[in-house]
Amino acid sequence: MRIRWKKLYMGRLPLLSLLMFGAIAGVLIMNIGKGLLLENTGLLDEYALYHMKYMTVDGKALFVYVLGKRLGLVAVLAVLSTTYLGLILICGATGWYGALLGMFFAASMIRYGIKGVLFTLVGLFPQYLFYVPAFLMLLTWCEQVCRSINFKGSIYTPETDSRHLLEAGLRMFFIVALTIVGGFLESFVNPIFMTALLKIF
Repeated sequence: MRIRWKKLYMGRLPLLSLLMFGAIAGVLIMNIGKGLLLENTGLLDEYALYHMKYMTVDGKALFVYVLGKRLGLVAVLAVLSTTYLGLILICGATGWYGALLGMFFAASMIRYGIKGVLFTLVGLFPQYLFYVPAFLMLLTWCEQVCRSINFKGSIYTPETDSRHLLEAGLRMFFIVALTIVGGFLESFVNPIFMTALLKIF
């Protein structure tokens, strides 16, 4: 346990590997537990998609809701990264969101086969073109903040002078900006693509 913690403390977090591992785990979990996770929940079933096809989306209300969720995540991770357990929480968040993406993809494939791939891609487009880089940048930012506060002996601990603090502030501004743009696209653009797809699905 001490050896593993030392590696986590001294090394750089393998965020992309954790994200991919989470996604693979999500696919496996969905395939193994599809009876419970799909058949008993109605997740992405035809009844739900039928109602999605004809519903009207209030873009402004959805934007407020989505932005609250996305920026809330940014704020929570940023605050938790200041704690001593920040590195572990960052690893957990990375794996968790990878698993969610994997489960969503697997559920679409199990329900609709090849059409499920198209459904997944359209469901994530175009907002995830902004969400993914924002999320990865956020995780890197959180790791650097955690190390600068709690692990000053790490070889990857960033400097804390005024120039580096300004750079950290600018990176967070860019993360928030990407998140806002992603939320706008998710609320006003993605519903157009989803509605068009569901009419021919």
